[in-house]
Amino acid sequence: MTRSAAREQAFMLLFEKLFNPEVDCGKIYELAAECEVIEENDFTHGLFIKADENTPAIDEIIKANLRQWKIERISKVSLAVLRLAVCEIEYFDDIPVGATINEAVELCKKYAGEDEYIFVNGVLGSYSRSKQK
Repeated sequence: MTRSAAREQAFMLLFEKLFNPEVDCGKIYELAAECEVIEENDFTHGLFIKADENTPAIDEIIKANLRQWKIERISKVSLAVLRLAVCEIEYFDDIPVGATINEAVELCKKYAGEDEYIFVNGVLGSYSRSKQK
């Protein structure tokens, strides 16, 4: 499985978690694999767990890079994509930031509303620039 495909699976799991915050990540992963919604994969599992464990810190980063928006207004698709991307940038040093942003934009183009990828790209670009300083 490609890393892009594994990342897409992690996105789907994070999206599911947004609708079922009380359900344990292990259970969500297990059920998704059992129902063959996802293919078991270490990167998918690790990214999903890391993003969920660090959601409060990740959300603070997202909030800090929003311009005239509140996190509550972000669509669930875009929020899941942003959480995934910020998690990768923060906690996975072996993944180039540019690749992470590009993958996030592609996920948005596939799953989100018409121009949401522009918003996600802007938030991640702002975050990336702030990290470089």
